[in-house]
Amino acid sequence: MILTPIEIKDAILMALQSLRGSKFRSALTILGVMIGVSSVIGLASIINGLDGAFNEEIDNSGSNSIFVQRFAFDVDWDDLTDEERNRPWITVDDAIAIQENCPHVSGVSPENHYYERGGNIAKYKNRKANRPSIKGCWPQFLKVNNAAVKMGRFISDLDVQYRRFTCVLGSDITDVLFDGENPLGKEIRVNNVRMEVVGVLDKKESNLDDNSYNNMIFIPLSTKDKLYSWDKALSLMVQADSYENIEIAKQEIIGALRISRNVPFNKPNNFALSTQDNLKEFVGDITKYIYIAMIVITSVGLMVGGIGVMNIMLVSVTERTREIGVRKAIGAKRSNIILQFLTEAMTLSAAGGVIGILSGILLGVVVNAMLGFPLSLPTFWIVLGFIVSVSVGLVSGIYPAYKAALLDPIEALRYE
Repeated sequence: MILTPIEIKDAILMALQSLRGSKFRSALTILGVMIGVSSVIGLASIINGLDGAFNEEIDNSGSNSIFVQRFAFDVDWDDLTDEERNRPWITVDDAIAIQENCPHVSGVSPENHYYERGGNIAKYKNRKANRPSIKGCWPQFLKVNNAAVKMGRFISDLDVQYRRFTCVLGSDITDVLFDGENPLGKEIRVNNVRMEVVGVLDKKESNLDDNSYNNMIFIPLSTKDKLYSWDKALSLMVQADSYENIEIAKQEIIGALRISRNVPFNKPNNFALSTQDNLKEFVGDITKYIYIAMIVITSVGLMVGGIGVMNIMLVSVTERTREIGVRKAIGAKRSNIILQFLTEAMTLSAAGGVIGILSGILLGVVVNAMLGFPLSLPTFWIVLGFIVSVSVGLVSGIYPAYKAALLDPIEALRYE
């Protein structure tokens, strides 16, 4: 069936005229396709925004960062072996071993988050900050985490050596406790322990974590061990001297830790290393499964929309039986009739697709803006959404179009 451009143009004009003649019915048909497509575009935009937020968060720590932990970040806690359950904790001695024996490592930051049962509390005079995170760390934290001091200084080697009760505040904690007052040299109570404020960190943007650096209280790691000796969940953040040397640095770290942790030569590592690339792959795997779930869910909406298009076109064939008879009587070919009804079905679903794309983009922009995620236009899903919406019309219109084309012109003219 080869059609000329004029025939195609006439078919489109007739389809639009038919749609205008049944506005309410066409709108209801468009609605099903629109909901399916807008769901795809909106969810894809939100997922892309979430993915971008995770990647930005990971990149903020520097591209040459290596994370050393007792277990991998994606460990299955329900499937640990006996050896894994009995792994020793990451210790300060491990950090020292890396610092002294790894030439391609430029910084090591042992870190520990402490959470009081019921939430940490920080107080100054009559002001109170609820649920801040307390982080014990070394002075290298600044370098390894790409952080900066806004006011005063950070934890020093002397603070760590003498277990001083000094602290550095995140910007949000400072705003709550001091409200514009200079915090340097002031004493605050952290879980009823007096701490002298020696510095304030510069504000760091975070898309995901309300408990980011801005809501942390940093204290010397040795002081944290003195106050909360039972909390041994230490992790190391290591900075390679360059991104190109990450693999070399990882091998050096593995060698240093196996010696430090007395791992026999025939035993696997009793620690885990990961990089930003590993984290990004992990996040990518998560979003991949979210995309699959999204496709399954939204395909139901598109299927409903397709059924609606087919139903409307079948009704249209019945209502326009005499019109089909007249057209065939004056010389219209089957291809003209098929093209007419297929064009109407595809125009219906394409209109639903366009409206769905616009509403999906709007939904994604609004939700991403509310959640603080990067704005993202999922170009691939926009194009795919439009192609799928047109395809729904094509598939749904095939049977009604052939039914119309097979009508006998004499019988069609007699139809009342």
